[in-house]
Amino acid sequence: MNSSNHPIYAVVTGASQGLGKAFALELAKKENNLILTSLPGEGLAQLAEQIEQMGCLVHYRETDLTITTNVMELTSWINDNYEIDILINNVGFGGNKRFLEVNADYIEKMLDLNVKATALITHQLLPALLKNEPAYVLNVSSMAAWCPIAYKTVYPASKAFVYSFTRSLQSEFSGRPISFSVLNPGPMKTNGDVSSRIETQGMGAKLLLIPPSEIAKISLKQLFRRKKVIKLNWPHRLGWFLLHVLPVSIKSAILSNNAKKEMERAEQ
Repeated sequence: MNSSNHPIYAVVTGASQGLGKAFALELAKKENNLILTSLPGEGLAQLAEQIEQMGCLVHYRETDLTITTNVMELTSWINDNYEIDILINNVGFGGNKRFLEVNADYIEKMLDLNVKATALITHQLLPALLKNEPAYVLNVSSMAAWCPIAYKTVYPASKAFVYSFTRSLQSEFSGRPISFSVLNPGPMKTNGDVSSRIETQGMGAKLLLIPPSEIAKISLKQLFRRKKVIKLNWPHRLGWFLLHVLPVSIKSAILSNNAKKEMERAEQ
């Protein structure tokens, strides 16, 4: 265990809303001090104030992590000023769009955030994490990582990277005082509009809808048990099983059709 008298922090990226916010609040309930980051103008200061009122130390930085220099400045700031033992790589974005209707900037930003930022933040903060025992890294992938999906296209490919990246780190650092876990959530009840669009996909999607607060609670419990692949509940476990045993042609057709329905619902 770390014997330093300095406070130890957990780092959460994409922390201002949705699952990232849920992780931050759940960690605060467990009396973890926090370092939070998100885009400017998303209410991060208010979240930090709420967490401070829970009795935890909290620092935050608003920055765009699609820009490499911002990633390096963030990690340097953390390394120069704080000791850490938990990293939650939650930052990322997706969406349903026709591939030919997106522009190059959309594709580049998705890859920069979902792939490059996750890899660079992990790489830059890993030495600091290894100074504290035990240490934990949780990378947020997606159930989409297990199947090609039309109208999402780049997103499942980027999340497949996160899944493979995490499993590779598990092998490379086996036996070291650090564990790497990957979470592959399905649809989330982030707001009423999102929930209603997903519910058009049928009973399977409805069963997989889980509030971010519940996902964070279950995920952290399994993270601290050093689970390599986090599974949330029985519908999620069933989805994991089906996506691993069904032929690509079948599962891709089903999920692509669902993505098209959700996209068309959003266009209305």
